[in-house]
Amino acid sequence: MNTKYVDLINQTFDFPQPEFNLEEDQLFFHDIDLNKLVEVYGAPLKFTYLPQISNNINRAKKWFEMAFKKHNYQGSYNYCYCTKSSHFKHILDEALKNNIHIETSSAFDIDIVENLRRTGKINKDTYVICNGFKREQYITNIARLVNNGHQNCIPIIDNYEEINLLSNEIEGNFNIGIRIASEEEPKFEFYTSRLGIGYKNIVPFYNKQIKDNSKVQLKMLHFFINTGIRDNAYYWNELLKCLKVYTSLKKICPTLDSLNIGGGFPIKNSLAFDFDYEYMVDEIINQIKLTCEEEGVDVPNIFTEFGSFTVGESGGAIYEILYQKQQNDREKWNMINSSFITTLPDTWAINKRFVMLPINRWSSAYERVLLGGLTCDSDDYYNSEQHINAIYLPKFDKNESLYVGFFNTGAYQETIGGFGGLQHCLIPSPKHILIDKDEQGNIITTLFKEQQKSEDLLEILGYKNESLIEENNKIATVNNLQLSGK
Repeated sequence: MNTKYVDLINQTFDFPQPEFNLEEDQLFFHDIDLNKLVEVYGAPLKFTYLPQISNNINRAKKWFEMAFKKHNYQGSYNYCYCTKSSHFKHILDEALKNNIHIETSSAFDIDIVENLRRTGKINKDTYVICNGFKREQYITNIARLVNNGHQNCIPIIDNYEEINLLSNEIEGNFNIGIRIASEEEPKFEFYTSRLGIGYKNIVPFYNKQIKDNSKVQLKMLHFFINTGIRDNAYYWNELLKCLKVYTSLKKICPTLDSLNIGGGFPIKNSLAFDFDYEYMVDEIINQIKLTCEEEGVDVPNIFTEFGSFTVGESGGAIYEILYQKQQNDREKWNMINSSFITTLPDTWAINKRFVMLPINRWSSAYERVLLGGLTCDSDDYYNSEQHINAIYLPKFDKNESLYVGFFNTGAYQETIGGFGGLQHCLIPSPKHILIDKDEQGNIITTLFKEQQKSEDLLEILGYKNESLIEENNKIATVNNLQLSGK
């Protein structure tokens, strides 16, 4: 009778898989002995496997290269990394090894871009695509970057006022793009994206504000839908609507030469994940070329802004099962030694799924469980709704440690969780490990950040600054008296 956890996996999925394999009852991830990682660093911990970032970038570049060659596509391909997915220096350092470009979304992103220029990680030929709704500081920072000679900075116009705002601060001519406000799927609470300008309004907007503006050149049309790149009727319909706008604009705007199809490649969220990236890229390029040929216009250069796809599959988290609570005759709660709300916030915020596997005891019998976090919050859990299927793990044994890993967590979780800041119920952030390989293929681990200590949280909360607060209060009292004329 097949009652071991390894039997369950083998009869349910194709296993082992390229990134996962088993050696003597213990899980390896990209040839990394995860149990050894826990022995050295303890749990809970988070890790980033840096080589996977370059792997995914070069996979995508290869798909576009193959599609361009197959369809004799006469344009260039530019891979941009969407920085909001993870702003960490070690992420950008790894990504920028691969001759890529950058997409930004807020004012402080530009400060990172300027730091990368000073350190030689990027140069004036690197495209900086500036998305998002642009407030005063963002406008100022974009203008500073352009005024300092970075002509390949392309702000993507999100609303009707941004051209004038940029023109007031940028000293010479500059390039822009326009974002299309795509129509969302029927299940959404709103009909049209809040980002960008509606399909029907783009050509009139060009004629009114750009066509006769000698200071501005329209170079790019930007297209992205919230649900990402999927092989369904909704995606193909929106892409064709975008291409109609592009060809209409191209006929009246000679400077327009680029189409940004955004990001949205899905990443692996279970061992049953199956997505044909190569087919999707091939068909996107085919549709773009066919539409341009039908309309008699040159094909555009292609830009993408892959964020989650770039970094998502590089990340992981490992927890220890502390205790099991039998709450009724059906529900067993395995309590982890951390919190899902603080360390994997997307699991409770948007019911996001991640690959979840034990890292040891694969030869043990298994049981159906729920996973609970340490906070006193009813939403701090991970269950079958997020996990597609029921959660099965090796049976809990208080005399034998059990560790569970969540994989492909590298996008957004640190920034949404507030890395280095306050955590819900003051559950500390786990330590973070960087994993790399040297030229010989040897695995190298580095401690990036220790687990938060009580002193770190107390300082944020003001408990370690009483004397400074008291002094500031005295100054404030004096100032208040002066304001009142006393």
